[in-house]
Amino acid sequence: MLWFKALHLIFMVTWFAGLFYLPRLFVYHAMSNDHISIDRFKIMERKLFYGITTPGAILTIIFGVFTLLSSGTSAYSGQIWLLVKYALIFILIVYHIYCWFLLQDFKHDRNQHTHVWYRWFNEIPVLILIAIIILAVVRPF
Repeated sequence: MLWFKALHLIFMVTWFAGLFYLPRLFVYHAMSNDHISIDRFKIMERKLFYGITTPGAILTIIFGVFTLLSSGTSAYSGQIWLLVKYALIFILIVYHIYCWFLLQDFKHDRNQHTHVWYRWFNEIPVLILIAIIILAVVRPF
């Protein structure tokens, strides 16, 4: 069980690192005007999304499920903090998928947002991370 939990946390850090950095790349990409920079950002965004962020997300979820199953599902039955955590994870998955759509927009040179919009968009996973950590550690309800 502790191995599953450790791997869950390791890949969670990987997933969040990608979710923190990808929108930051979008900020710089949205500010770029020259083809060399634009092409470089397309490569960096693609490699980050497919090589780090998405595998981190998948493995986080897999090892989270293994952690839950290895501790016995009845151990957490009816825990409100866990249900709220699941809702936040769902929102994070939707955010991740939305990042894919934004990645496609940049790939095909059809970005519709300003660098300021991406700066605000970049704060969403920070707020979700804070909430998830508080729920998992403090278990306020």
